[in-house]
Amino acid sequence: MIPYATVEEASVALGRNLTWLETAWFDYSATKSDYYLYCHNILFLFLVFSLAPLPLVFVELARSASGWFDWYKIQPKVKYSFSDMFGCYKVVMKMFILVVGPLQLVSYPSIQMIGIRSGIPLPTITEIVAQLLVYLLIEDYTNYWVHRFFHSKWGYEKIHRVHHEYTAPIGYAAPYAHWAEVLVLGIPTFMGPAIAPGHMITFWLWIALRQVEAIETHSGYEFPWSPAKYIPFYGGAEYHDYHHYVGGQSQSNFASVFTYCDYIYGTDKGYRFQKKLLEQIKESNKKGNKHNGEIKSD
Repeated sequence: MIPYATVEEASVALGRNLTWLETAWFDYSATKSDYYLYCHNILFLFLVFSLAPLPLVFVELARSASGWFDWYKIQPKVKYSFSDMFGCYKVVMKMFILVVGPLQLVSYPSIQMIGIRSGIPLPTITEIVAQLLVYLLIEDYTNYWVHRFFHSKWGYEKIHRVHHEYTAPIGYAAPYAHWAEVLVLGIPTFMGPAIAPGHMITFWLWIALRQVEAIETHSGYEFPWSPAKYIPFYGGAEYHDYHHYVGGQSQSNFASVFTYCDYIYGTDKGYRFQKKLLEQIKESNKKGNKHNGEIKSD
């Protein structure tokens, strides 16, 4: 809660006028408890889980009906109906109501303990971007090892096999998992804010960004116009799709966001071998087509 009664009092305490964003934040949050603000996460997660995969639903339905977007589908032989995707969404929402939402409600003491603030001044854009990058790197590294554990015999058979029911991922399947996996994977997500705590707004952005990234990597489509393609070492949909395609026996492509851990620890060898083999086949087909064209012209 902001410890100032008015905007003018806050301006005097800061030694400057509040920006319009800070004024808007003051007007909204000054009379609300930190716990109430933290619980906004439940609404944000619900909106992200519900709305972010929705464009992919329309793309999948259009592809099934007319063949549009077939070129971008990573596993084009797999088609999902509306009932398939809605069924996945219902399971995800059940998990949200029974696990994710209650976890948000009871985890506020941890936010207090690490010192995430909700007052003013608001963080600068530079501060937000820097902290989000730190959170991404921390989450990515810790998630890599948790994911590798889930592919041990016990971890896969008891927990992670649920997530791999979708051998061809779809957006709504990003959080589709065993309840224990949902809880455990919350630890890497929370570690960044715990190590480098910032403002509540940065925390909101981080949680939303992490879920959007997971939905993108589970989209099942490799779009050439995706801005994620310009991020160095970013894995993306094709990279993670291989992990699901191989399935339970997969010891490759454990990366959450970036690919450097897989490269350093050698867990992308199968993927790189397949990519090289496919490139050789494509090159061979091109040469064959060119040769056939020369024969015809003769």
